[in-house]
Amino acid sequence: FSLRTNSMKSSTTPPHNDINPHSWWHWLPPKLHPFIYLARLDRPIGWWLLLLPGWWSICLGAPSPGVMLWVMALFFVGAVVTRGAGCIINDMWDRRLDQQIARTSARPLAAGTISMKYASFFLLILGLIGLFILIQLPRLAIYVGFAATPLVVLYPLAKRVTRFPQFVLGLTFSWGVLLGWTAVTASLPSFS
Repeated sequence: FSLRTNSMKSSTTPPHNDINPHSWWHWLPPKLHPFIYLARLDRPIGWWLLLLPGWWSICLGAPSPGVMLWVMALFFVGAVVTRGAGCIINDMWDRRLDQQIARTSARPLAAGTISMKYASFFLLILGLIGLFILIQLPRLAIYVGFAATPLVVLYPLAKRVTRFPQFVLGLTFSWGVLLGWTAVTASLPSFS
C-alpha cells in the first residue's frame, strides 16, 4: 500500500517537488510561480523564524502600543523580503550544486526556470523594499540592519567552508532581537 501511495504522490507532484501546487498563490499568474519558489514565499517558516525574535524585543522595548504595532508591521514586511532575498542569494551561490541533488534540482535557478538576470532583478526589487523598510527606522537601527548584510550573503559560503553553517544562520535569524530593540528604543541594549 505505501509503495502505491508513494507512486501516486510522485505522479501528481509538481516540477518543484516539495512545493504544494494548491497553496495560497495558485491563483496568481503562472509566470510568477517561479519567483514565489525562488524567494520561498510559499514556505512561511523561514520568515517566521526571522520575524519572531524581532517581534519579541519590539514588545519588550516599545514605549507605546502605537509604536509597537507600527514597528511590528515594518518588521513583518522586512522579514518576508529579507528572507526572500537571502533565499535568492543562497540559490545563486548554489545553483550548480543544487542541480546535482534530487531535493533541490527543481529549484528555479538550478532548473533554469529563471535566469540569473531575472533572479538578480528580483533580488534588487526585494533589496529596495527592504531598504525602504529600514530607512523608516531610527539611524542607529539602520546601521544595525546593514550590519547583518554580511551574514545573509555569507551563509551559503558557510555551508562550504565550515561544519556548522547553521550557527551562521542562527546568528542571522537572531539579529532581529538586536534590530527590534534598537528600532523601538533608538539605542543598543544594555548588558549590565
